[in-house]
Amino acid sequence: MRLHVNQRHARMLELVRARGSLRVAELAEELDVSVVTVRRDVETLADQGRLTRTHGTVTWPTGAEVEPESPAQPLAVPAAGAGGAVLGMVVPSMEHYFTELVHGAREAAAAAGGRLVLGISNYRPEEDPVQVRRLLDGGAQGLLLQPSWQRGLPTPEQEQQLLDLQVPTVLMERRIPPGGRLAGLDGVRSDHVLGSAAAVHHLADVGHKHIALLVRRDSPTAPLVREGYEAAVAARGLTRLEPIEMHPAADPAGYDAAVKKLLHLRGVRAAIVHNDQDAIGVAQRLRAQEVRIPQDLALVAYEDELAGLTDVPLTAVAPPRRAVGRMAAELLLERLVEGHTAAGQPVAEEDRPRRHVALVPRLRVRESTAG
Repeated sequence: MRLHVNQRHARMLELVRARGSLRVAELAEELDVSVVTVRRDVETLADQGRLTRTHGTVTWPTGAEVEPESPAQPLAVPAAGAGGAVLGMVVPSMEHYFTELVHGAREAAAAAGGRLVLGISNYRPEEDPVQVRRLLDGGAQGLLLQPSWQRGLPTPEQEQQLLDLQVPTVLMERRIPPGGRLAGLDGVRSDHVLGSAAAVHHLADVGHKHIALLVRRDSPTAPLVREGYEAAVAARGLTRLEPIEMHPAADPAGYDAAVKKLLHLRGVRAAIVHNDQDAIGVAQRLRAQEVRIPQDLALVAYEDELAGLTDVPLTAVAPPRRAVGRMAAELLLERLVEGHTAAGQPVAEEDRPRRHVALVPRLRVRESTAG
């Protein structure tokens, strides 16, 4: 079983103290980890004055009185602000939505004197555990994960992969499924149910009674956007319309088909489109058919990355991406500290309740929904 980073540090100290000195390659072989991992561990321990490093060799500090702790009792993680914490983060992509998420996490890590290391899964679920292993082998003490779950839900195997992790882990931008086995993980996310509901309420407030929803067929966020749409439509007594599903990849033919379906819906003069890129594509097809925005059809985008840059700026729901990343990293840093007392003793799990935090998106009103 892979050792927790603190257990690895304790074992490293034990080996070096017993033998006086060891080469980095020898330590890597003894601990069954990469040379890169050992170098990072040695750097951390040397900065703490617990080891001495010289040209690929690690030695016990001359005259040191510090006894290495038992591997069964992990060393205390540096408190926030003391520096040294390494946070691993896995996201599906670095395009649009995820850039702000990463920036927020990096800001929180830097403010605490730590470091953020990034892995990208490219929306491939099988790549998530690969990136996790790479980050842990590289010395990550805790993980920030946005898994590439299909339709936003984990398979039993994906659940088990998370349950098997031996380091503090915080899920980002994924709702922990009710009835699943992941309630013991911390999580921070945007509340997309409330976000899409806010879009419906805004359109209803400006007089619309028939509101369409267009969503990506393959998006993990789409089920939550649909849930919020349907709940708000019911709450306001509006006509429920079956959402229009768009093709997984944005293309002119897909937009043409979606707009054709939209314009055939009787009485519909308002629509919510998830996401920004698709909202812009739909708006362009509407204008090509001489449909005026907002006079003929009001339009709300979901995400607000690019919505304000169109010729008719689009009203948009803006999930708090940077705040999610920042809060997730802050929560992970707290877990790294809370897991042990100042003397390095583990804190019982029952004394550390888990937190599932949902941040409410903002609605930014622009010209596309003017009365």
